[in-house]
Amino acid sequence: MSTNAHPLRPLRWVTSSKFTGLELIDQTQLPNDLTHLKCGTVDSVWHAIKRLSVRGAPAIGVAAAYGVIVALNETGASSDWRTTVNKACDYLATSRPTAVNLFWALDRMRAKAAELDESSFDAARAALLAEAHAIRNEDAAMCAAIGNAGKHLIPEGGGVLTHCNAGALATSERGTALSVMYAAHEDGKQFTVYADETRPLLQGARLTTWELMQAGVDTVLICDNMAAVVMREQKVQVVVTGADRIAANGDAANKIGTYGVALLAKAHGIPFYIAAPSSTFDLSLGSGDEIPIEEREADEIRAFGARLTAPEGVRVYNPAFDVTPAELIAGIITEKGLISPVSEANIRETLAAADAPSPAGPA
Repeated sequence: MSTNAHPLRPLRWVTSSKFTGLELIDQTQLPNDLTHLKCGTVDSVWHAIKRLSVRGAPAIGVAAAYGVIVALNETGASSDWRTTVNKACDYLATSRPTAVNLFWALDRMRAKAAELDESSFDAARAALLAEAHAIRNEDAAMCAAIGNAGKHLIPEGGGVLTHCNAGALATSERGTALSVMYAAHEDGKQFTVYADETRPLLQGARLTTWELMQAGVDTVLICDNMAAVVMREQKVQVVVTGADRIAANGDAANKIGTYGVALLAKAHGIPFYIAAPSSTFDLSLGSGDEIPIEEREADEIRAFGARLTAPEGVRVYNPAFDVTPAELIAGIITEKGLISPVSEANIRETLAAADAPSPAGPA
């Protein structure tokens, strides 16, 4: 695996005689089947995001940006492209409420559209597609930079615990939390990753273990309720997870269960790190109390796959995310460097730093 070309490309824009649109790995089918979805309508992009066929905050943002182009293709030159862009952005924004990258990418597409107000349909579509490619390429570059910024935190011969999936499958390439591990692995470090299964949808079991094994990283799958044991047994020396939204004070929303992992890490004296690109920060929110938390369907907990494992009709509480307070986070690894200690002043100073290098290569 190289820094510039991760073998996993979870989503890409396709232009061919047979299909033009967004193609993505259907992550609901992993690890048993590596299948691809072709999204040729804005509705199909919305549903792919909603049902987690594409997931992870950065990947959701990239998919939504391309979804705007899908909408333009769908309506065609006979329609008012400005109306199409606005309607597509409004619609796609309803798919997942927590991942700030979704709104960041859509706002960026809106801003580009505003610059093109007098353009023809073809010129506007070309410029907006270039903007979507730029969002995708910049994300890939940010992920590589995150890996380089955090690889020194991975202990030689030690253990790393991660929760959910913050790898290439959650981004354009390489990932955020897993990018740190990939970079350390490429440097020749020997270590073991303990991956929480991540109930109720098993992103850790289905996706993280599969992805790490593809890359040749030593991987051990554990149930969510085993994290305390592996920490007590000193098998884990550091925890690294991703995030879907980070408030100005450093409170971070991530997949449900992350808060519990952070509390366990604190109790065992283990540093807990978040890895996320600058686009995941929402400086308009003062704290994590203001982060909207998505609540998902009850059957995700009532059933295991297609099999009912709880009494039919039992009441269910199913928040998709929880918020880890900044005081439990040893540092936030970004493409602009490590933010430690985590404070609003340090966050704002780091994010105001010079932009990361522009990515190279085709979209």
